[in-house]
Amino acid sequence: MATMDTPRLHLPCPHCGATNRVPGERLGDDPVCGRCGQPLLDGRPIELGDADFDAFVGASALPVLVDFWAPWCGPCRSMAPAFEQAGRTLKGRAVLVKVNSDDNPGLSQRFAIRSIPTLVRLQGGRETQRQSGALPAAQIVALAGA
Repeated sequence: MATMDTPRLHLPCPHCGATNRVPGERLGDDPVCGRCGQPLLDGRPIELGDADFDAFVGASALPVLVDFWAPWCGPCRSMAPAFEQAGRTLKGRAVLVKVNSDDNPGLSQRFAIRSIPTLVRLQGGRETQRQSGALPAAQIVALAGA
C-alpha cells in the first residue's frame, strides 16, 4: 500500500483514455485501469494518432518514445520487432508509441518528420531526443533513457 510520501505517477490508459494515479513502486506490478480494467503498462507499443496523441502524451508521467513509421517502409518493418522487444524491456519505465506517419499527417508535420523510421523521445510532452533510421533493441532502450 502506498504511503503519503510515495510519489504517485499519472498514467493514461491506452484503451479508454482515463488518467490513473499509480504509486511509483507499483509500476512493475502490471497496474490496470481503474475505469476499464485493461492493462496500463503491458510492455507492448501503443498505436496513437492525430486524435489521441496529445491527450495520452500530455497525461503520461513516464518518458514516451514515439516511432514514426509507415507500412510501406522496409526499415520500419525490419525495426518493428526490435521496438517491441525494447517495449518489453522498458515495461514500467517508459511508454513506447507507434504513429503511422501516412495516416497522421498532422503529427508528422508538427514533429517535422523528414524520414522514417524516426524515434522521438518526449518527457513531459516536450521533445528531448531524436534519432532517424532503424535501430536495434539495445539502442532503442538507450534512447528511451529510462
